[in-house]
Amino acid sequence: MKHFDAELHVQGKSIFTGDLPEPEGMLHAAVLVSPVAHGRIVSIKAEKALDHPGVHAVLFAKDIPGENQIGNIIMDEQLLAEDIVHFIGEPVAIVVAESPILARQGVKLIDLNIEELPAVTNAREAFKLGNLIAPSRTFSVGDVDSAWASCDVIVKGTAETGGQEHVYLETQCAMAVPAEGDAICIYSSTQGPSFVQKIAARVLGIPIHMVEVNVTRLGGAFGGKEDQATPWAVICALATQHLGKPVKLVLSMREDMIFTGKRHPYSSDFKIGMNKEGKILAWEVNYFQNGGAASDLSTAILERTLFHCTNSYFIPNVKATGYCCKTNIAPNTAFRGFGAPQAMFVLEAAICAASKKTGVKPSVIQETNLLNTGDYFPYGMEYRGDEVRRSWKKVYEMFNVDETRNRIMEFNRNHKFLKKGLSLMPQCFGISFTNTFLNQANALVHVYTDGSIGISTGAIEMGQGVNSKIRQIAASVFSVDVSKTRVETTNTTRSANTSPTAASTGADMNGNATKIACENIRKRLLEVAKELLKSSEDDRIELVEGYVLLNGKRTEISWEKLVNETYIRRVSLSSQAHYATPGIFFDKNTEKGEPFAYHVAGTAVTEVTVDCLRGTYHIDGVDIVHDCGISINPLVDIGQIEGGLLQGIGLVTIEELVYDKGSSRLVSDSMSTYKIPDIYFAPDKVNVEFLEPKDPYVGLSGSKAVGEPPFMYGIGAWFAILDAMKAFDPNTDPGYITPMTPERVLLSLPLTKE
Repeated sequence: MKHFDAELHVQGKSIFTGDLPEPEGMLHAAVLVSPVAHGRIVSIKAEKALDHPGVHAVLFAKDIPGENQIGNIIMDEQLLAEDIVHFIGEPVAIVVAESPILARQGVKLIDLNIEELPAVTNAREAFKLGNLIAPSRTFSVGDVDSAWASCDVIVKGTAETGGQEHVYLETQCAMAVPAEGDAICIYSSTQGPSFVQKIAARVLGIPIHMVEVNVTRLGGAFGGKEDQATPWAVICALATQHLGKPVKLVLSMREDMIFTGKRHPYSSDFKIGMNKEGKILAWEVNYFQNGGAASDLSTAILERTLFHCTNSYFIPNVKATGYCCKTNIAPNTAFRGFGAPQAMFVLEAAICAASKKTGVKPSVIQETNLLNTGDYFPYGMEYRGDEVRRSWKKVYEMFNVDETRNRIMEFNRNHKFLKKGLSLMPQCFGISFTNTFLNQANALVHVYTDGSIGISTGAIEMGQGVNSKIRQIAASVFSVDVSKTRVETTNTTRSANTSPTAASTGADMNGNATKIACENIRKRLLEVAKELLKSSEDDRIELVEGYVLLNGKRTEISWEKLVNETYIRRVSLSSQAHYATPGIFFDKNTEKGEPFAYHVAGTAVTEVTVDCLRGTYHIDGVDIVHDCGISINPLVDIGQIEGGLLQGIGLVTIEELVYDKGSSRLVSDSMSTYKIPDIYFAPDKVNVEFLEPKDPYVGLSGSKAVGEPPFMYGIGAWFAILDAMKAFDPNTDPGYITPMTPERVLLSLPLTKE
């Protein structure tokens, strides 16, 4: 069970976009961006830049031959600003020179005069001003207004979830090369090559088939290269079209952090109602999403927030409303979890607030309201599994939660300033793109005459191991060693009209397309085997471990011999296949449907220790029971669970985006000012147990998606820290705000403690 890229990575032999051999005559691009959050361009003078040695061109919006528009869902984002700039980091001009240094020097020589306009960076302020990217949406079920009368306890509150920087190791980069007949070939670090292809064609004013996009692999993405890789690729293509030469653009880490969008910050108002037994009867929530200066994927992310507004719980009366607010920061974008972490944090905050008012432990309220088989989500889909309650039960049994609680209570009695805290975090995450049409993929498989196998799909390998799983699927269908397989680069000429590798669907969709293509070829191979063996209709012909079996007995026909004989008989050894996720639909008019192929569930127990004198804390351990279905590659899945967990912990603890209130400038714009979890911050122990699978018909060969759901377990760290703080001072109130930095912990606790 290997992650096949790992050997190349540790040897430094993996090829990323920035590592590709540079063609002769390569030029380099740098981008002039807006230095202000909102303003009107008064004048731009580029004469000095054009006179600078090594500078070949300076391009503006007027130089775009097609449409100056890179919007995806909503057409509201220009490639290059024309009159108004809407955020710090918005591209205004492109300088193309003989080296990256010369290009950046050229940028500094451009005289850009901007008249500043009032800027808005807060979602609630934007809402009050009526600055919405799209109309609000509401998911509802039951009758919330009538349900309040039946509630014994009603709690209102506000929760704030901060943004998060992607911090992928490979920054945004691209290279464009002129091809025959005025075509353009783009090498891009993108999760969505077909989107880059489409937008490049739009901007360049040429048909889509004149643009080829090729992706080897990404050095991390986490959603940050789903849409936001596009402008940099298109900038290279535009420069190549103008100059007829290859053009490359690589952002520095600081440029990347300033120019690109983050996870969406949310400010949310909630109201929760329960009966005396702790049963949640009513849930009302308003999400104010900070979308940034353009839509990007904000509306889709807000939709996912609404889909997960009740997380793992059944609530009979729900009204959840989302507002996508337009502000003057870089357009926020996809990030692992895609709006679900924001929704789940708000509900856990409400449960915590209800616990404080009633004295009932949060875990009791959580368990009381967990989904049962046959319950319905607010969007009308039935929960058909039982993994939510099974994972909760298994966590308690396997990791002795009650004993841990007793140990923590004993520790807290014996320590004045050091306090331990515990939390449980269940999650239930729907798998599929919520836009139904995106749930499709294709694969092209070739079996070569020596028995080796080449596979092309629309999946992008970005460290998550999707290529490993696809190779294993092909090897399994043909029953050969996985070393005979190879996954090619993702290329729009081999895999057209692809969906981005996102929403945890990459392995499911592209793997199933690969499986279908391999089965098509396998069927032809077995027909040839029948001819070679002169078998009857009653004989059973199989491919097992590199040989043809006749009625369970190995023959002398090896895999290689069968392949060669099939080729000699002029039978195709290639197949292209298409896969569309079956049975899913959603009606946005009624906000009801079956948007997901299945749900992934699990539960995490987090234990922390807080130094209440200094405000520092340590994650002692996290125990997880997770539903992976029938795991194809347990090693890859455990890696995804552990990585997602730590990234989730980072969101709610130490990762803090800070903006200057006067200029709206991002202050945490480098790795020296933005803190992410490192090996020293990681939990002392992480135990992962897979939940026993029950349904062999979901996902890819019975496996379940693993990319995003584990991220939610990290949310438990916030509530474990709060639990420890309350052990020190029951009246402490840091507010339901992420991240819970050590500074927030310290300032929320009393200065003196008798």
